[in-house]
Amino acid sequence: MLDLGFVRGNLEKVEEKLRARGADPAALLGDFRALDQSRREAITQAEQLKAHRNELSQKVGALKKSGQDATAVMDETRALKDRLDELDKTAAELDESMRLSLARIPNLTRDEVPTGLSEAENVTVKTWGDKRTFDFEPKPHWEIGEALGILDLERAAKLSGARFAVYMGAGARLERALIGFMLDMHTEQHGYTEVLPPFMVNSKSLFGTGQLPKFAEDLFRCSDADVEAVTRGEFKDNDHWLIPTAEVPVTNLYRDEILDDARLPISLTAYTPCFRAEAGAAGKDTRGIIRQHQFQKVELVKFARPEESDAEHEKLTRNAEEILEALKLPYRRVLLCTGDTGFSAAKTFDLEVWLPGQQLYREISSCSNFEAFQARRANIRFKPGGKGKTEFVHTLNGSGLAVGRTWLAILENYQQSDGAVIVPDALRPYMGSLERITARTV
Repeated sequence: MLDLGFVRGNLEKVEEKLRARGADPAALLGDFRALDQSRREAITQAEQLKAHRNELSQKVGALKKSGQDATAVMDETRALKDRLDELDKTAAELDESMRLSLARIPNLTRDEVPTGLSEAENVTVKTWGDKRTFDFEPKPHWEIGEALGILDLERAAKLSGARFAVYMGAGARLERALIGFMLDMHTEQHGYTEVLPPFMVNSKSLFGTGQLPKFAEDLFRCSDADVEAVTRGEFKDNDHWLIPTAEVPVTNLYRDEILDDARLPISLTAYTPCFRAEAGAAGKDTRGIIRQHQFQKVELVKFARPEESDAEHEKLTRNAEEILEALKLPYRRVLLCTGDTGFSAAKTFDLEVWLPGQQLYREISSCSNFEAFQARRANIRFKPGGKGKTEFVHTLNGSGLAVGRTWLAILENYQQSDGAVIVPDALRPYMGSLERITARTV
């Protein structure tokens, strides 16, 4: 969420940044100045009436003390109370309208983010690794996995419908190996603390990281979650939604807390399954496991001082890249343009892995600096130097990595002419020293 004072003082800049995202400022902001003016007037009038009420109360006390009749002043005080109640109600309603208006506004992208409306205008800033040359036509992962008997999409559809997968045998072990490898590398080499959070969260948590209210349709909710209440701006702490990413519970660990400045930056990593309704993805990536309703991911989350968040963003992105490099998977780093940057992010690097079976790069990690946007929504603060006025921390996160997409990238990059898949050296200790995945019957 943006700071009200900033929006008030920089409305033209905010409108310009929204247009750069491809958004309509009028639709998001409405008549912001009129709403803000009405709200401030109601608050000012209420404060003035409260001051006048206090004066009358003192006058009543003085009249009674001197034995004089205080009836007229008491009647005026009661009438004032009724007017004050009305003003307080109006101010509260206008304040809530302003809060909901601010909640609809996406974060403002950094000036260095390229202007553009689609992924076609993203900018490649780095490419790593050599694409393998095959002496046969490489296959896509869904064909490799089915032939090896390690990926079963047909039975998954029988169990749960489209966009689900069943991993079998060495395929299941490869998924588990990747999770362990990623967590070990991030904790032992990169200095993150591992967290195992709940896989369900309340609506307050989803509001804190920016998924609610805008993206309710992209989420799976439990029967106690009230979408209509969310659209009204009512975010509860006793309802439940399945998490779309570990970013949500891990970031909200410190919701409504003041962090010790000496602890910053805080670096956390978490493995969780992720659940996404993919409401806007009809007809996209229907083959294989690129876009699933349920998938596994290892997430990286940081809480940093504002002046250090750029450096921490680079560190976090490098930590994700080092997983790909350890697995020897070719990738590129892409700076997202304004129109492709997520709602809560100020700046995002996507890491895209090369998939020879499909002859394209696909996103495998999205590493973002949210600056104070999420922290303001979730009320996560710190005291610089441990004293004085509190400030909002900067939050950052990224996939380190999406496990399923890493799994399929290994199948496509390490496939052999006989249909087998070579296990990357870095994963063999996690695979019982298995070197090759070969066809088997399950």
